Amino acid sequence: QLRLVESGGGLVQPGGSLTISCTTSKYTLRDYSIGWFRQAPGKGREGVSSVSSSGDLTNYADSVRGRFTISRDDAKSTVYLQMSSLKPDDTGVYYCAADWSDSWTLRAEDYDHWGQGTQVTVSS
Repeated sequence: QLRLVESGGGLVQPGGSLTISCTTSKYTLRDYSIGWFRQAPGKGREGVSSVSSSGDLTNYADSVRGRFTISRDDAKSTVYLQMSSLKPDDTGVYYCAADWSDSWTLRAEDYDHWGQGTQVTVSS
């Protein structure tokens, strides 16, 4: 069973930056698409960004395009989400997920394995 662990969340002021990470200790992420999703209080889970297993293909939600960057370092079995120009609407629990079929979509139902999430709060 692939176990994903997110880290790097925290409190940041509007306009600030934060990088969160997704890693696994037991298996490699090399063969998986990885997606980042978020869930704000009282709202459904939203796809934020994804990257293909090769790292060549990326996908972003319109709400974060130009502000967030996804990247992967397979030698470290880690995927990063660099977030800049953060807004209060970016607040939520951020989850990473892995997709064996390498679909790199932003649809939660396409992903097989999920982490526990890391809280990101954008507030002054």
